[in-house]
Amino acid sequence: MSKLKKLIDEFCPNGVKSMKLGEVCDFVNGFAFKSSLFREDGEKIIRITNINGRTVDIDDVKYFYKEDYKTDLEQFSIQYGDILIAMSGATTGKIGYYNYNDISYLNQRVGKFKPHNGILSSRYLYHVLLANSGTLYVLAGGGAQPNLSSTKLMETFEIPVPPIVVQEEIAKILDRFAEYAAELQAELQARQEQYEYYRNKLLTFNEIGGGIQGVIWMKMSEIGTFIRGNGLQKKDFTESGIPCIHYGQIYTHYGTFATKTKSYVSSETAKKCKKAHYGDLVFATVSENIDDVCKSVAWLGNEEICISGDSLAFSHNQNPKYIAYYFQTYAFARYKRSRVTGTKVIRLHQSQLEQFEIPIPSLAEQARIVNILDKFERLVNDLVQGLPAEIAAVQEQYEYYRDKLLSFPEYKLSA
Repeated sequence: MSKLKKLIDEFCPNGVKSMKLGEVCDFVNGFAFKSSLFREDGEKIIRITNINGRTVDIDDVKYFYKEDYKTDLEQFSIQYGDILIAMSGATTGKIGYYNYNDISYLNQRVGKFKPHNGILSSRYLYHVLLANSGTLYVLAGGGAQPNLSSTKLMETFEIPVPPIVVQEEIAKILDRFAEYAAELQAELQARQEQYEYYRNKLLTFNEIGGGIQGVIWMKMSEIGTFIRGNGLQKKDFTESGIPCIHYGQIYTHYGTFATKTKSYVSSETAKKCKKAHYGDLVFATVSENIDDVCKSVAWLGNEEICISGDSLAFSHNQNPKYIAYYFQTYAFARYKRSRVTGTKVIRLHQSQLEQFEIPIPSLAEQARIVNILDKFERLVNDLVQGLPAEIAAVQEQYEYYRDKLLSFPEYKLSA
């Protein structure tokens, strides 16, 4: 008999009571920090966009100075181990475990749970909330503009509350799955970063205007021409027909190059579409984030393909994979960050792409570089190809056991 089974038999012989959140923990709503007082440094502000569904992402935070506010803000502080929830927007109902040693502060529409000592385990609550994230979204009303009321959350949402010793054992079991998944994810990221490092080293030439013998720096407009896509929407996709690439698929489906497309359109629809040909690069010119905007894929298939609006096909006479690899470098990342426009929809205009300068060695040198990078990419893929599958398997196991462990017999009064 497992330790958990013994604990449940001993401490929960009559089942487990479900209790309203407000009976077992307190809740703190965030503070309305003024965007006009956001700073470049200072104290960190955690917003709904920083809640990623498991942890808290602090890569893109805002800052404030305490002296800008007369209010005592300590009640809105967050420290290691706090459990947060997004209360509105697209992330409504998502949970974030704050696993940093420094203190941050809650922005409006972000809430913090404060479990009652000896009654509710913080980590147990974390796993219960993760299991009910979808339910919390529905509780907020769902739809385009979900908005979760803290009163409704605390006074209507119920969770099973076994004795604390049982909660702690369940949390310990589920934490093992979470920790293993985190280790695998860290290994995957390390392999990818290693590849990125070598790719950037290989594609770093001397400064513009100099360079090794045979390397010249040219604007994209001097290397080739851009053609803007048109009119292709997801509703136009068919099971077969003329191959096509929709701009949204470039950052969700394709890698550095492709010889087959994920989607097709009818020949009638294809007549209205702009086309890309062998060797062309296809760029996605818009995205919801800066990292994905202007991601490209080199088309190496034999057929011409249709391209959608918000995409550009770049025709040239260079090695297509060399050009595609260069658009994955830190140099282009820096360039586009300083030139993108928009907030909710991020865009890099064609005129900016045309002005981007890249080093052009001889075709033989381009082929040599591509050969090396292809080997690196294959090596990294060989090293990591099993990791995503293993991560997915661990996540599936975690969710299976979480649902099992959080299902208790209904509480009944003893005779």
